Amino acid sequence: MPTLTLLSFVFFTGLVGYLSWRLTREASRLSSEGYFLAGRTLTGGYIAGSLMLTNLSTEQLVGLNGAAFTDGLSVMAWEVVAAVALVVMALFFLPRYLKSGIATIPEYLEQRYDATTRAITSFIFIIAYAAILLPIILYTGATGLAGILNLSELTGIDSQSTLLWITVIFIGVLGSVYAIFGGLRTVAVSDTINGFGLLAGGLLITWFGLSAVGDGNVWSGLRELRLQQPQHFNSLGGDGQSVPFSTLFSGVLLLNLFYWCTNQQIIQRTFGASSLAEGQRGVLMAGGLKILGPLILVLPGIIAFHLFVGSVPTSDLAVATLAPDHAYGALVRHVLPTPLVGFFAAALVGAILSSFNSALNSTATLFSLGVYQPMLRPQASDADVIRVGKIFAAAIAIIAMLLAPALMNQGSIFGYLQKMNGLYFIPIFAVVLVGMISKYMPAMAAKWALLVGFVSIAGGYFFPPFAHYVNRIHEFHFLGVVFAALVAIMFAIRIYRPTAIAWQQQDSNAVDLQPWRHARWVGGLLLVLVISIYAAFANPSS
Repeated sequence: MPTLTLLSFVFFTGLVGYLSWRLTREASRLSSEGYFLAGRTLTGGYIAGSLMLTNLSTEQLVGLNGAAFTDGLSVMAWEVVAAVALVVMALFFLPRYLKSGIATIPEYLEQRYDATTRAITSFIFIIAYAAILLPIILYTGATGLAGILNLSELTGIDSQSTLLWITVIFIGVLGSVYAIFGGLRTVAVSDTINGFGLLAGGLLITWFGLSAVGDGNVWSGLRELRLQQPQHFNSLGGDGQSVPFSTLFSGVLLLNLFYWCTNQQIIQRTFGASSLAEGQRGVLMAGGLKILGPLILVLPGIIAFHLFVGSVPTSDLAVATLAPDHAYGALVRHVLPTPLVGFFAAALVGAILSSFNSALNSTATLFSLGVYQPMLRPQASDADVIRVGKIFAAAIAIIAMLLAPALMNQGSIFGYLQKMNGLYFIPIFAVVLVGMISKYMPAMAAKWALLVGFVSIAGGYFFPPFAHYVNRIHEFHFLGVVFAALVAIMFAIRIYRPTAIAWQQQDSNAVDLQPWRHARWVGGLLLVLVISIYAAFANPSS
């Protein structure tokens, strides 16, 4: 690898670390609120940047572009439909969360139901993050970085397994430093700085890719791409594709709603909002950015298909048998000028660290405030809570680093992530949503929904007699059926065992709850844009 590439990588990576330290060195980390919620000082810009960067990582860049390499524009559902979920978050969920003054979703469930429900959901989140999310972030990060920087040639290590271990440990240790010693404000600030770099780098990949297709002309490249690959420009996914159009109204919508409305790793930065208005501004700003997401997360995969499979290759890459999850790395090496490779690799590392340190910070928050303080040491001081959170985060980071290389033999890592997410996404979302809309829902209903939901989805995925029937419908429809069944079970329990007194949410007075005056019309505009994008690229005959 050229020296310039290595130097630019080191420079930009160090620059982000330095700026994050400069901007947060005076932030309070001595109280649990200061450490876990940034002292409730986050404004809309930081919230939007942190939301985007926590979400935008290599499981998206590598995995979603890999899905687009195979299925085309229909996979944009994971980006565009997210805008719908963010509108729901801003207008419905966020006001209720900030009114409660909570730091975690399980804390909200304790207020709504009881302490046992909080304990169950805390353990579910912690196990899911440690065993599913964090290892996937490390694995996809290591794979993407190795491909873009060609680390095998740089290090002289031929063993892919050895190289994977080394890269996973590097990312894991660096990400742990941000999360453990910085707290949420450092995470949010570094996310925002990295966001500008990654968005710029991602757009450059798309620009140079289209330029390569159009022999130097970007607009000609886009026209050529649509002319030569019409099957890849249909927003309506077919039955044989990973995201059939019908699933947008079942599992895909539900997974997006959980992810953006009840997923602790993502929405923790909204709990640190300085006011409801700032929180809504940040969430809706993120919704607008998600609509533009396909330019970075889908279009490059289609470009890679055209360059490496749909037409005669113009490089010496062995792309005839290019695996979908390797398409993005191959495209970056093929189209990005050498002086910019280091910059983009640094931005990519920033995205990896963003997702990793955000998930790690959330895991520490869930354990410290959801398990250690309420269940093990109710009289613990803030210093003790923070210290235990740091120790627990370090232990979880080590576990994730040990598990990440085991994903080496998975097929589509993005498909694997969405499948595994369903195990806990659907039950928790059902419990949160029903608790908000029904004032007489008893705690027993929440416990049964969590148990039945997890067992049902696990059985449908992994128990052959059940899996046989699940495979006859799309797995996202299966998740929709399970969600509807859980809601029905909860309301059936409510009919026979309602609470004696209606639940009334108390105002914690943690922040100003005056809503952003433009929130409703901005939310409506985003919904219109989502529908318009699908209509513009709909091709039922394709």
